[in-house]
Amino acid sequence: MAELSGGSEAVAVAVWPPGEAPPAFQYSPDSVAGADGEMDPSEVTFPGCSCRSSSCAAPECPCLCRGRSSSGVCLGLPEQQEQPFSSPVFECNSLCRCGEGCQNRLVQRGLQLRLQVFRTHRKGWGVRALEPIPRGSFVCEYAGEVLGFAEAQRRIQAQSPQEPNYIIAVREHLYDGRVMETFVDPTRIGNVGRFLNHSCEPNLFMVPVRVDSMVPKLALFAATDISAGEELSYDYSGRFHNGPGASREHKPLEEENSLRKPCYCGSRTCASFLPWDSSLFSTPASST
Repeated sequence: MAELSGGSEAVAVAVWPPGEAPPAFQYSPDSVAGADGEMDPSEVTFPGCSCRSSSCAAPECPCLCRGRSSSGVCLGLPEQQEQPFSSPVFECNSLCRCGEGCQNRLVQRGLQLRLQVFRTHRKGWGVRALEPIPRGSFVCEYAGEVLGFAEAQRRIQAQSPQEPNYIIAVREHLYDGRVMETFVDPTRIGNVGRFLNHSCEPNLFMVPVRVDSMVPKLALFAATDISAGEELSYDYSGRFHNGPGASREHKPLEEENSLRKPCYCGSRTCASFLPWDSSLFSTPASST
């Protein structure tokens, strides 16, 4: 069976059907700096913890005190989100003294589940699980080139309506009103995450996870128990498992509908169109 990652992942990424393959791209398990050079995800700027134990514990570990964390193979999921903001997620990093087996090292270990990239009926290529995935499990990262806003906007405006758009804009709304933006483009360089399709009723959700710096890894976790053979999907708008202000999607103007792509997720609550982020298509307003 064909393998997509070229051996760069700890677990092989299968491709189906035999004899077919997605359009060529450079596989990278981790995000890389974009051509504009504004953001370098490999830069180490966080200090490491001085924990001597094999696995860190709160409240002694400063990494765990920064926010929410994983535990072994899962991210703790609240039954309901009553708080207007969720805690950020930080993992122990390359400067930490704890061991590689520390339970606060999950997303950085990369892909650990057997996944398959397959050709769907109407949605191009997609990803499905080849093994059961328990709720809360880390599934994969959405890796690609990390771009600044200007380069992300330039690339998306240069696309033709027929081209697939892989650029994702993640906005984190801070408690003091500021908004942190991360733009990732896996069109040319990316991993298995680039093949995940949108669903209006997804089984994955995205969490920005920080390891070495403020440039996050866009980690996808299971929102529910997932069966082997089930297609994996997430909500491109970011609304799922997040507050209503998590995206800039709006009701588009009549003329903008020509730029939108139809949604074929088939869910009961399907919105008919893929999520729309107007900021990447608009030009900045002139100052007065």
